[in-house]
Amino acid sequence: MSAGTPREAAAEAANGRLVREFGLLLRAAARLEQRVNAALRDECGISHVMFEVLMRLCRNGDEQVSQRALADDLVLTSGGITRLVDRMEEADLVRRLPCPDDRRVTLVEPTPHGVAVFLRAADVHARTLRRHFVAPMADAGRAHVVGALERIDAALLADTP
Repeated sequence: MSAGTPREAAAEAANGRLVREFGLLLRAAARLEQRVNAALRDECGISHVMFEVLMRLCRNGDEQVSQRALADDLVLTSGGITRLVDRMEEADLVRRLPCPDDRRVTLVEPTPHGVAVFLRAADVHARTLRRHFVAPMADAGRAHVVGALERIDAALLADTP
């Protein structure tokens, strides 16, 4: 059944099931991000995005990662990743290195201090996620949610021009 006036039609569209469900996903993700970010700032002095950079840099041992790869992984612009790495370098969390194979590429690696901060932050991150992401769901429900998110992510990647 369709509403009569444009305002009624707009209200109907704004209250649609799909719109509400997507809004719920966005709100839950934003609130979870806020909790993680606050815990990391309070207990480790870093933001969640800094944690994500350190996690990416620590993931494969001694691998150095290009700023471009970091930007792609974190869905940041080249200017955004440059400013972020600048702040992290000033905090002695990372260091930049020239790429031996390509002068146009800048590599990034964690400093020893960055690794130590990451290890503390990984505990805070896990504790926060267990409390606010894992605890509200049964294991089967979480597996279902994670599987659905993986399928959505894969579909979006496959549909990227």
